[in-house]
Amino acid sequence: MIIDHFSPAMVAGSGQCFRWKRMDCGYEIIAFGKRLLIENEGPDFALSCTEEEWDECWAHYLDMDTDYGQVEALIASFGDRHLSECYAAGSGIRILRQDLWEMIVTFLISQNNNITRITRSVEALCDAFGGEVEGSERRSFPSACDIDTGRLTDKSFGLGYRAEYIAKMCEYVRSDPDFLLRLAKMAYDAAREALLQMKGIGPKVADCICLFGLHHTEAFPVDTHVKQLLAKYYPDGFDTGYFAGYAGIIQQYLFYAELRNAKKR
Repeated sequence: MIIDHFSPAMVAGSGQCFRWKRMDCGYEIIAFGKRLLIENEGPDFALSCTEEEWDECWAHYLDMDTDYGQVEALIASFGDRHLSECYAAGSGIRILRQDLWEMIVTFLISQNNNITRITRSVEALCDAFGGEVEGSERRSFPSACDIDTGRLTDKSFGLGYRAEYIAKMCEYVRSDPDFLLRLAKMAYDAAREALLQMKGIGPKVADCICLFGLHHTEAFPVDTHVKQLLAKYYPDGFDTGYFAGYAGIIQQYLFYAELRNAKKR
């Protein structure tokens, strides 16, 4: 299947997803209790799903409805050399449409953490509490009801102080089962404000959940890496308004390029 503006390696390294596992032939993805194997680096990909599964699940997950060509055109018209270089480095990144609950827990774990440790903790939670996934030895992401909060302080999960935040969030969702449904229907500003009321969620985590769990692509998360790159390349400010509705996609290009440059140093 031909998929434009898509690189599995770039998506896997962009810091938005933690259940993409590198295989000899490509990537194994576990999402929504299902498994997808993507082979090759594109643009002609081999996918392990049926056409029906693609239409019902994976096309939406890979954000096939968003016009990334329009984003590319906006970047070109912006006329900024650094952003153009960042886009060239990460042009295959797409903002995945991921499970909201998984993103809430994942980005609670992400605080003061790195991609390797986050991935390890997420996988440990799935191994301990997740359900079976057809065709894979790995397990699905557990629901709030499936997580045994009394075990979260076990060092095998590597959660540290974040265990308390996840336990509190599980308890809240159990007591208010419609919370996630209400959150999914909210506009960006309302969803962000609602998330900020939750223990352990600050502005950066709230924006990550809005961007990666609710697909509010106007969200522009600012963590330490982004704060530093903005100060370095855009000391007079970065005009996110120019990219109205796409600022979160732009953030991913900037963030990915900064991570890649940091590894080269």
